[in-house]
Amino acid sequence: MKKTSAQKTSFELRIQEALFNAQDLKYMAFQSEMIPTIPVDSIIGVRTPDLKLIARNFSADPKINKFLNRLPHEYYDENQLHSFILSDIRDFDECVEQLEKFLPFVDNWATCDQLRPKVLGKKENRKKLLELIKLWIRGRLASGEPVEDDTYIVRFGVEMLMNWYLDNDFAPMFLRWVAAIRRDSYYVKMMVAWYFATALVKQYDATIPYILERKLEPWTYSKTIRKACESLRITPEQKAYLKTLKV
Repeated sequence: MKKTSAQKTSFELRIQEALFNAQDLKYMAFQSEMIPTIPVDSIIGVRTPDLKLIARNFSADPKINKFLNRLPHEYYDENQLHSFILSDIRDFDECVEQLEKFLPFVDNWATCDQLRPKVLGKKENRKKLLELIKLWIRGRLASGEPVEDDTYIVRFGVEMLMNWYLDNDFAPMFLRWVAAIRRDSYYVKMMVAWYFATALVKQYDATIPYILERKLEPWTYSKTIRKACESLRITPEQKAYLKTLKV
């Protein structure tokens, strides 16, 4: 259930006022078309640079936890702001604690993909992060909290694996983890396709067997090839070969 403005603290109302002061109605209309899974009246229409500025203005305030802990938020833009604030937390354990509180309330692809906590990707944290990813891609939280809809927890887990484990920390087993995901959600399947298309860019030799042996479900298989062929980082020879594998 969404909170009403009357339930918010004065600090939260200051944040809401800052968001409405930065409202762009044209951008609101654009976002409503890009994110069809959320109600139009939950979108204020604040552009990313303005959200980042508002995040900087409020994140250091001692009362910020009042905003972070009062979930769910009333507006999509509050979720976006939450993502920016959370992404700048510098302590790994604190970030994970806040992240796991927030993930069950993420209800759209844009907020999910906005979550890019820098501290998670630090070299010294990769081992701990990998243990969390193994849970997230199965729709589970480390806290053990039950989640009614795990769509964006799974999507977030795959995105973290794509962002941090396709270069020096890559291992072939990660491809197996993602290929094993089976969800009806368009937003999970699209992330799986995005992961494999990126894996074809960065780890082509390890990834191409998953295409040749049809280890992905048909829809994801086709999207993977399409996204890979659209990439500027795939060689012309690789693109030509991948196009022969289309169905």
